[in-house]
Amino acid sequence: MQAKILVADDEKNITKAIAYALEREGYTVETAFDGEEALQKISLFHPQLVILDVMMPKKNGFDVCKELQGYNDLGIILLTAKNDLVDKILGLELGADDYVTKPFHIKELLSRVRVILRRLDKSRSLMKDEEEIQVHDLRIHTKQRKAILCGKPLDLTLKEFDLLLLLFSNLERVYTREQLLNVVWAMDYAGGTRTVDIHIQRLRKKLGDPYQKLIHTVYKVGYKASGDLT
Repeated sequence: MQAKILVADDEKNITKAIAYALEREGYTVETAFDGEEALQKISLFHPQLVILDVMMPKKNGFDVCKELQGYNDLGIILLTAKNDLVDKILGLELGADDYVTKPFHIKELLSRVRVILRRLDKSRSLMKDEEEIQVHDLRIHTKQRKAILCGKPLDLTLKEFDLLLLLFSNLERVYTREQLLNVVWAMDYAGGTRTVDIHIQRLRKKLGDPYQKLIHTVYKVGYKASGDLT
């Protein structure tokens, strides 16, 4: 079954053109024309991917991204007329998977859609056959895609969970920043390896003391997880 995709842009001609192209590829598509409508449609339609214009009325794309951070299995592409590196990094840090600058060729957008959907499939394939990975009082439920620390659920974004799962599924394996970027994000981003560092920092903060010590920085290389709390 092809994925469900929501397209949200206040420029109706653009929204309809994108929706038409996606439907021709076999995807099931819904549309919205402002941020509030997009959030309503997401809660009802349950898409696998959302294409969001940044400059929308009522709620802009960045605001929508903030409200979607609890959705652990949702891909996001931001559309904007700006070509500003700061805006791109902000969007990625808020949980977007990719950033496309207007004007764009529809074939480029379709390619990025396929890449993100493959990444989502890949993140699911990272799950081991066992339903739970446990390191001390940290329990990672792979099939339910949730993490429990000392009996309390961790509020993780999609990529934070994917990072956690990848690292703790492979204790003591060192990953370069480039490898983490490739596996979890599945493509190169304007934010580069800084994106990885920011997500690791946030993941450590959510784990808190002493569990943030389980994620080690390997000098000049990248990161690894271990079972050593000392």
